[in-house]
Amino acid sequence: MDNFINNIVSITILLFLLITFLQSGIDKIIDWKGNLSWLKEHFASTFMGNMVPLLLTIILIIEMITAVCCVIGMYYLITDNITCYAVLAMFLACITLLMLLFGQRVAKDYQGALTITCYFIVAIFGLYVVSL
Repeated sequence: MDNFINNIVSITILLFLLITFLQSGIDKIIDWKGNLSWLKEHFASTFMGNMVPLLLTIILIIEMITAVCCVIGMYYLITDNITCYAVLAMFLACITLLMLLFGQRVAKDYQGALTITCYFIVAIFGLYVVSL
């Protein structure tokens, strides 16, 4: 119980990131064709237009890995007060969000980029908190 209380902020942020990336990954799996179609149109006039299927696959994989790392990170924070998995999860979340931000900026979707920035603030704060 002490580990849970001592790591409550990190655990809550990991839960937030777990929900974010797991839901996003599941959505991509369930509606692959819809996501692919929308993203092809979104990036049609950019240098990434022909790479959308590959990039969507990469994002899906890293989102799911990040979600799994969030679960493992919470487990080790609660059971043994070990932070390395939580740090990895937060760092992967930051990298994933930076990849998404890059895509939104390339597509000139500045509102989408702003939304990702809000998630990034949570992730980078989590990385800071768990790294103390």
